[in-house]
Amino acid sequence: MKKKFIIVGLLFTAFGLTKMTAQINFGDKAIGAVQKGVTGFTFSNADAAKLSKEAVDKLDAEHEIAGPTDGYTLRLNRVFGKHASGDGFTLNYKVYKLKEVNAFATADGSVRVYSGLMDIMDDNELIAVIGHEIGHVANNDSRDAIRAAYQKEALMDGVASQSTTVATVTDSQLGKIGSAIIDSKYSRKQESEADLFAYDFMKKNGYNVNAEESAFRILAKMSEGSEASFIDQMMSSHPDSKKRADDAKARAEKDGVYKPYVQQKIVNTVPVTTTKKATTTKKKTTTKKK
Repeated sequence: MKKKFIIVGLLFTAFGLTKMTAQINFGDKAIGAVQKGVTGFTFSNADAAKLSKEAVDKLDAEHEIAGPTDGYTLRLNRVFGKHASGDGFTLNYKVYKLKEVNAFATADGSVRVYSGLMDIMDDNELIAVIGHEIGHVANNDSRDAIRAAYQKEALMDGVASQSTTVATVTDSQLGKIGSAIIDSKYSRKQESEADLFAYDFMKKNGYNVNAEESAFRILAKMSEGSEASFIDQMMSSHPDSKKRADDAKARAEKDGVYKPYVQQKIVNTVPVTTTKKATTTKKKTTTKKK
């Protein structure tokens, strides 16, 4: 499968969407209580979380997930594990073993990071990316995106144009809503606020905030490659990575802490444990002369 790097928003909350993740095919399977008919205009946090979780469960089943002893998982645990719970949110996270540069978050607090992203960003740059994703969850952007998608699909058939409730969601609508969860296109304001959340998150937790600029510079450099025209098309309604890197730099300069960031060593392998060999010392035996 041809690799495509799609840089959208902080990549539309998804770095490098590929054909593999562009669609969620639910088939004929119903999705719990959501399928039974949830009101569109009073779509609650619980409704958004329910639908999001079902979609992520489907994705998890379709992707190779790094196991608990995998080097990628160990690294993500070390970098991000202590931040899984915050002010009013709890996050669950996993690594997809795919080379695409990708990461996304959903309304139920699921964060999925692709190994391809971890291959090109160090710990500080990675926390800047994840901090942005946390921002979308904490700011309820993820919830609002799934609610908008639900309402759009329900209203397409004129079901709820004059009502506060909508009819049962069809399998076809669920498929479209599922795609919208992954391909979330946030507004410039939402993206900027998530960028600021990431910066403040790093600052509060003692990370090098200059890594945020560095992460965007990496993405901007990628956009100069063979996929540039495709990326430009996808970025037409969103702030580009270079501008966002400049904004991150300006924030650091305003705080008086700016310094060009030097990427640190990236280690996604299981730490090598060395076992010391037990040394035995032989006693010298001396024979006395008779």
